[in-house]
Amino acid sequence: MISRNPQDVHAPVAEYTHQIEVSAPGRWLVLSGQIGMRQDGSVPQDPIEQIDVALENLRSNLDAAGMVVSDLVKLTFYLVGDMDPAARRAAVAEFFGDHLPTSTLLYVSALAAPTLRVEIDAWAFQQTA
Repeated sequence: MISRNPQDVHAPVAEYTHQIEVSAPGRWLVLSGQIGMRQDGSVPQDPIEQIDVALENLRSNLDAAGMVVSDLVKLTFYLVGDMDPAARRAAVAEFFGDHLPTSTLLYVSALAAPTLRVEIDAWAFQQTA
């Protein structure tokens, strides 16, 4: 089992690692919830922009593991407060293109800090020979 904290993503803000890789007949990658925090620690006020940043943090984690967006198989979205559903769906659709991983969307009362409105965790799998 290999755990990583990619240099392209902000440092963990609590006791966790951004990803753990488990090797089996294929490669599984389990990603901690990625928040809308940039590498410099800044958090956009706009919740849709937070979704964009969280998705880019997912991509950076995938890149660090030698995986791509199409390797994502499971996502869970945690959202705080109201946000435009059409804008949310458009941001997610732009990121994934034709790839459609499984997904769960939950509205929660709060995340780890009051400025955070979005968190996305994910599972990825890459087939090996």
